[in-house]
Amino acid sequence: MPKDEALTEARRIMRICNACRYCEGFCAVYPAMELQQNFADQDLTYLANLCHNCRGCYYACQYAPPHEFAVNVPQTFAKLRIESYARFAWPRFLAGLFDRNGWAVTLISAVCVVVVLLLTILLQEPAVLLSSHHGEGSFYAVVPYLTMVVPAALVSVYVVVALSISSVRFWHAINVHVSQPLGERNRVGLRSLAVATWDSLSLTYLGGGGYGCYYPQDSVSHARRWFHHLVFYGFICCFIATTIAAIYAHLLQRSAPYPFLSWPVLLGTGGGVALLVGTGGLLGLKWRSDRAPDHAGARGMDVGFLVLLFLTSLTGLLLLVLRETAAMGMLLAVHLGVVLALFTTLPHGKFVHGIYRYAALIRYSVEQSRDP
Repeated sequence: MPKDEALTEARRIMRICNACRYCEGFCAVYPAMELQQNFADQDLTYLANLCHNCRGCYYACQYAPPHEFAVNVPQTFAKLRIESYARFAWPRFLAGLFDRNGWAVTLISAVCVVVVLLLTILLQEPAVLLSSHHGEGSFYAVVPYLTMVVPAALVSVYVVVALSISSVRFWHAINVHVSQPLGERNRVGLRSLAVATWDSLSLTYLGGGGYGCYYPQDSVSHARRWFHHLVFYGFICCFIATTIAAIYAHLLQRSAPYPFLSWPVLLGTGGGVALLVGTGGLLGLKWRSDRAPDHAGARGMDVGFLVLLFLTSLTGLLLLVLRETAAMGMLLAVHLGVVLALFTTLPHGKFVHGIYRYAALIRYSVEQSRDP
C-alpha cells in the first residue's frame, strides 16, 4: 500500500475509533488517540508505533470485518509502521530493504555466511581449519585477530550511526505537532522517561491489563509477552557478554575463548539459551497466529529477524560446546557469518521497532503527564 493510502486508511479508522471509544482501556493507543484533534500524518505515525499489536481491539471491535466499516487497527498500523521504518531510514538508498524484508534478510544472511565461509576456507590451511585447537587464542588460530576485529568494528560503527540518525529523524517527526505550546514541546522530564522505560522493559502493553495478548488466536495468553522478554533480555545478556569479552581482550590482554565459568561465557550461554527459547516460541506462535489482523509484509519481517536471531544463538551455543573439537573452525566461520548478517541488517529490519516504540512511549508518557 502506498504511503498516502496507508495514512488515509489509518486516519479513517482512527476517526471511527475516536467516535466509538469502546477500546479505550485496552492499551496506550486509545488514550493517546483521544488527545489528537486532526490526526495529522505525524500523529498517525506515532500511534502506529505506539501499538504493540496485542490484537485486543480487533477481536472486541463491532466494526471489524466483515462489517462494512472494515476496522482492522492491527493490520493498518502494521502497514504504517513499515512505511515509517523506510521513511526515516539512513542511508535513504537502503530504505527499499524494508520492502519484502523477509526475503532481503534471507538473501543478505546467505551471502554473509557463504562469503565468510569461503574466505576462511580459501585463506586458511585445511590442516589448521579442520584441526582441534585448545586454550586462549585458539579462535584466532582459525580467523586472525585483525581479520575478525576490524570488520566487526566497522559494521558496529555503521549500525550505531544508522540507528542513531533514523531514531532522531523519527523522534523529531512525531513531535512536530504536539498540542502544547512551542516552548514545552519535546521537553522530556525524568519522570516521563522513567515511566516510558519501565513500560518498555516490562512490556506493559503486552499484558492486556493483566489478561495477556490475543495471540496467536482470539483468546488471551501471556506466552507472547514472556517469549518477548526472553528474546530481549537474552539479547542484552549476549551484548553484555560481548562487551566484557572486548574488555578482557583489549584491556586485560586475555584472548578468547574464555573458561566456562568466566563472565563472558556465563552471560553468553544464558543469553543464548534465552534467545533460542524465545525466538523458537515466537516463531511457533507466529506460525499458529490468526492471519486476519496480520500484514504479510510485517509477518515476513518478523520471521526473518527471529530466524536470524535463532541461528545466531544456535551457532554460538554449538561453537561453545564444540570449541575444542575439529568442528570448531567451520562452526566459527558459520557463526561469524550469521553474526555479520544480523548486525548488517539491524538498521533495516525488525530491530528498529524497539527503538521507535520506545520513542513513542516517551511521547505518550509526556502527553499523559500533561493531560489534566
